[in-house]
Formats: sequence, structure tokens, C-alpha cells
Amino acid sequence: MSGRAPGVVVGVDIGGTKVLAGVVDAEGRVTRTARRTTPGRRVVTSRVEDALVEAVVEAAAGAPLAGVGVAAAGLVDRAGERVMFAPHLPWQGEPLRELLADRLGCAVLLDNDANCAARAEATHGAARGAGSALMITMGTGIGGAVLLDGRVVRGANGMAGEFGHMQVVPDGLTCECGRRGCWEQYSSGNALVRHARAALAAGQPSVLHETADGDLDRVSGPMVTAAAGSGDPVAAQAFASVGDWLGVGTANLVAALDPEVVMVGGGLSAAGDLLLEPARAALRRSLVGGAHRRTPDVLAARLGPQAGMIGAALLVSAAHAQR
Repeated sequence: MSGRAPGVVVGVDIGGTKVLAGVVDAEGRVTRTARRTTPGRRVVTSRVEDALVEAVVEAAAGAPLAGVGVAAAGLVDRAGERVMFAPHLPWQGEPLRELLADRLGCAVLLDNDANCAARAEATHGAARGAGSALMITMGTGIGGAVLLDGRVVRGANGMAGEFGHMQVVPDGLTCECGRRGCWEQYSSGNALVRHARAALAAGQPSVLHETADGDLDRVSGPMVTAAAGSGDPVAAQAFASVGDWLGVGTANLVAALDPEVVMVGGGLSAAGDLLLEPARAALRRSLVGGAHRRTPDVLAARLGPQAGMIGAALLVSAAHAQR
């Protein structure tokens, strides 16, 4: 990354449960981070903005800000000014970039979190050198991005890549977006936890009973991931279900876009092959014309939970380079 103004560039990744801010250097390395919990969608927007500003200030540690890039989980308008709608966050069209720039005293750039992660992976990670790629981010829900010729496709409204809200089950489970049967209700961190809790409620034996002290409401995604890694059958089956649905949805995207590679990022991707092996199997099984085409590789994104921060920082550096 070149063309920087004096000071540090901070990238921020804001999702349904957390704000993660980090100072990102010219080689895309995150040198210092700060984290805050986000209170969810049903709060006033200022509470989420407060958490974001606090995380940026802590990460910068007194250094002047050359700019802040924000990767937001939601529909960001084409101008990069507003989060128009976010199933897991409270914004609905507020002028977020302007509000944050006023509070932070520096330039702020804004884009969808999956777009930012895809930019980071194209520059420094798993999609480097690929002409076309899909990015699927799996956290509280599912986000996504499309890379063609190394560039993120944003669409007419800036809102391309909202894969998580493809309907995969007509009249299926109710989604936070207000619709029913969305993909992320069957393949996401929320889906993983719901699947595990249902098995526990049915009395299936699992180490999760002890881990959660018998309280199903305490069962979390990291608990399920840890249990699956130790061979727990309930946790393993939860990952098998989520991974299978991941492959089914990915097959639809591959049929439409025919990418060279599919990257899976976000917090759930830390489970590695527990998630990706059932996804690969379902993709091979579900892909139209699978016997007559090369099935794209399904890879864990290389930059892990820092991809959104790094991609957000790239927005700032690109803006500086154009001056």
C-alpha cells in the first residue's frame, strides 16, 4: 500500500457481535488491534458508533490518524456513504461516513465487510493471482463478494454479493432480514449453534452439556468448534450440517459465476476442514454439469479474522494513491 498521508491507517471490521479495529502497515500487516462488543441491531445507532470510535482510538494509541477504513456487515450504498440496511446492526441509511469522519477528525472510507475481505485476499491472500473468485464470509450470518479481473464487483447499487439472503428453503426459517428461508439460516455461526442446541435439547450425549453447565443458552460457536475438534458427535454433526448447506449454496453461486476459486472466511472458517470438507463434498454433488467441468477449489481465506480490517485499510491507501 502506497501513497499514504502521515500518521497511521486504521482498518475496522464491524459485525453483528463485535468491532475489531487495527493499525495496518504498508505491507498489509496488522500491528496493533482493539476490540469492542457490539450490542446488536435493536439499539440506537450511537451505541454502535461509540464502540467503533473507542476501538479506533485505542488501536491508534495516540498516533495521528491518516485515515480510517470501515468494513461493515450490511448493504453499503455505491457512494460508500451509508449502511442502508444491516440484518445484525441498527443502521438504516444514516450518513455513517460523515458522522465518523466528524468524530474521528480524519477521512473515513466505508464498504461492505465481505468486499473488504475480498480486496485483502486478492492483494495479500488466497485470491492473489486469480482472475475470478468468490468470497463467502461466515460469521453471525453470511456475507459475500465477487472478484472479476482482480476487482470487486459492487453492482448498480453497490450491494452485490449478499449471498446470505438467497432463499434456499421456500417458507423456511425466519431470517433477521425479515424474509424466510435465507441461506444464512442454515449455514452460519447462528445456524451452527442452533443445530447443536437442538441436539442437546433432544438429550443427545455431548461434552457441551458440561461445557455449558447444562444451560443451553450458554452454548456458543467457539464452544461447538472446540468440541468438534475433540471429536464430540453433536458438534461434529452440527458442522456437517452447516458445511453441507455451505456446499449447496456455493454450487448455486458457482453455476451462476463460474469462478476459479471459492474462499471461505469469517470466524467460522477457523474450523478448517470440519467445515470445508462437507462443503466440498456437497459442492461436487450439487454442481450442475459437475462431471464436465473443473470444480473450483474451496479454500479457507488466508488472512483469517483480520481480512476485513486489512481490506478496509486498503480503501484508505487507494484513496491516498489517487490524490
